[in-house]
Amino acid sequence: MKKLGIVNLSNYASPVVKEVRNKDWVSYGEDNNYYQYLIDRYNGSPTNNAIINGLSQMVFGKGLNTTDSSRKPDEYAQMVSLFKKDVVRKFCYDLKLMGQCAIQVIYSKDRTKIAQVEHLPIETIRAEKVSENSGEIEGYFYAADWANLKPSEKPKRIPAFGTSKEAIEILCVKPYRAGFYYYSPVDYQGSLQYSELEEEVANYHLCNIKNGLAPSMLINFNNGIPNEEERELIEKRIYDKFSGSSSAGKFILSFNDNTETSASIEPVQLSDAHNQYQFLSDESSKKILVSHRIVSPMLFGIKDNTGLGNNAEELKTASILCDNVVVKPFQDLLIDNFNHILAYNGISLNLYFETLQPLEFTDTEGITDEEVIEEETGVKMSKHYVLNDKVFDTLTELGEDEDLENWVLVDEREVDYDQEEALDKMIGLAETSTGTARPNAKSEQDGSVNNLKFKVRYQYSPLESDKESRDFCSKMVKVKKLYRKEDIIKMSEMQVNKGWGAKGADDYNIWLYKGGGSCRHFWMRKTYMAADVQPDVKNPNAEISVNDAKKKGFKPTVNDKEVAKRTRDQKNRGFLKPKNWKTNQDKAFE
Repeated sequence: MKKLGIVNLSNYASPVVKEVRNKDWVSYGEDNNYYQYLIDRYNGSPTNNAIINGLSQMVFGKGLNTTDSSRKPDEYAQMVSLFKKDVVRKFCYDLKLMGQCAIQVIYSKDRTKIAQVEHLPIETIRAEKVSENSGEIEGYFYAADWANLKPSEKPKRIPAFGTSKEAIEILCVKPYRAGFYYYSPVDYQGSLQYSELEEEVANYHLCNIKNGLAPSMLINFNNGIPNEEERELIEKRIYDKFSGSSSAGKFILSFNDNTETSASIEPVQLSDAHNQYQFLSDESSKKILVSHRIVSPMLFGIKDNTGLGNNAEELKTASILCDNVVVKPFQDLLIDNFNHILAYNGISLNLYFETLQPLEFTDTEGITDEEVIEEETGVKMSKHYVLNDKVFDTLTELGEDEDLENWVLVDEREVDYDQEEALDKMIGLAETSTGTARPNAKSEQDGSVNNLKFKVRYQYSPLESDKESRDFCSKMVKVKKLYRKEDIIKMSEMQVNKGWGAKGADDYNIWLYKGGGSCRHFWMRKTYMAADVQPDVKNPNAEISVNDAKKKGFKPTVNDKEVAKRTRDQKNRGFLKPKNWKTNQDKAFE
């Protein structure tokens, strides 16, 4: 029995939070180093590593923004100055990896405002014991390396936010966890043992490779038992020659005095342990995904064989679910704490994180509030842009008033692609014009046949707006002008709705996108016949049908299918792919 040893297999335990009598701080973990345990599980498990990296990036998105930057430019500028992108990104990373993050709040000399906000690595601080007077945590203790803290060293105490008059305070951001007050366990706490298991499986395979895979043969020396020194020397030489993946296929030469003293070599049957380890590896990955509440591993570049998330629709569903159930709670927690800081400076903004999700993956169906749409899509609305008076005068000049004395309205319809297809098959008379924008001029969509004269004009419709309408839309409705197609194309060059162009350009295609993303307006096609010729219908002012128009020989030209739609009914609600922007003007598009 003395030759037998007892091996204590490692076991998993939840983090221990305990107050030590002679210490002012509360330990986190059995050895007061639980944060390092989390870091080790992050570094050692590839699945855990990929998910934490991905989710922390999703939480940060494209950074912190606000829907009311144009209405409160001074407050917005202060917010941007306080919460720098690289600092906020670290908050997001710590919050996901460690379960909490620490904000270092630095006041101005007179303490009238918060001058600076910095990131403090959460693993460097420990919570102070609850105050007997207030029942709250009134401070935190800082040490660069708690694991190697010497008995003679005393950690630096930093007061908690809002509890002192000192120049620097700590705001600890942590979600509520039942049974925990000083620290909040990570949301993936239940999978940490599987992260460690995945790490050990990798170590097993690595050691197998380094040590010559599995033992494939047993070498017996039958000429007596050498002393301990000789045994160690023989063992070392065999190890040096035959261990490692590069030693596969090597053979042994044995030189002996006679057959009686020759070394015998016996093969060892290889085990099927690798199959068991493969099962453990797969099971670990699944449990880690479940713990992080990940529906589809494809969101994080992890390929699986389930089929879930391998097509666009499933990926969209998984992305929306992940964004609403996992990502946004982290964002809301951070924003709530950011607002506490901003409130000290008298700043009140509607903060949000710009999402990384593709626009087609965002669900804005039924949402009419443009600020809510902005929060969901990261696309800043441009309704606050005021149309320049000179530009407005030009728009007015380009248009023409409806002339019902000399022209009879014979057809009025919302431009529709399918109807355009039908009209396109009719006999056409369109004569190419110069394309120069000028009111009342001939259009390439005007024509005549058999002494019947027709013209096509477009009106911004419906003729209604409200207080939420963009200035461009409101003024287009107010003037009630008719435009040739050429006139509308010309508008696209006039910067009538700044900030909607590609990469922040001040122009965009108004013919296709009207007032911009989520616009409720469309172009109404109006076909007129010269008044001196009566249409072949009982009512001279009635619309003529497609067949009647065909008989008359008139053929309007086909327009792009997007013209037929309200912008909000187009793909991505008419929002083009958002790009980073450099000014406080509206978001740039591509």
